Amino acid sequence: MMERPSERQLVTRLLKEWGAGNKAALDELMPLVYEQLRKLASICLRSERPDHTLRATALVNEAYLRLVDADVAWQDRVHFFAVSARLLRRILVDHARAHHRQKRGGGAETISLDESVMIGPQTANEIVALHEALERLAAHDRRKSEIIELLSFGGLTYDEAAAALEISPATVHRELRMAKAWLRRELSQDSASA
Repeated sequence: MMERPSERQLVTRLLKEWGAGNKAALDELMPLVYEQLRKLASICLRSERPDHTLRATALVNEAYLRLVDADVAWQDRVHFFAVSARLLRRILVDHARAHHRQKRGGGAETISLDESVMIGPQTANEIVALHEALERLAAHDRRKSEIIELLSFGGLTYDEAAAALEISPATVHRELRMAKAWLRRELSQDSASA
């Protein structure tokens, strides 16, 4: 008697089939990952300002549209959610930049970081500032930037982030502490120079 594959194994199999060109696999995959994508979107939006115009469903729908067109060699479920986290972050940054352009201005505000990098409602300026600081961190140390992205925007656990980056959870924890300290310094310099 064959054992039924776990949801993780099923998601990985469907991702690989989709990547190999089987469009039916995408139809079977989306119901399996939709709820987790909504959770990721909710995590991302939790740190937004209360009057944010983008909602979790719209964020997931936009991410879905971008994922469908993505040319990615899917490795597994963790890889899918890591890429999804990156897409959600880009969508939020694009939305924040568009909002900032519409407002034509606005002063710089202090950006605070907590255990998961961001706390409290974030303005469009803060999102863009955090994105730019993460880009600078990536230029300096790509892995630390990816750790922040996976944990904060992707909602992955330390173990899942470690698996995605092929490092130990202890290394994730150590590098996260260094990355947060680096970001705090960068963001405080940004707000001081504004």
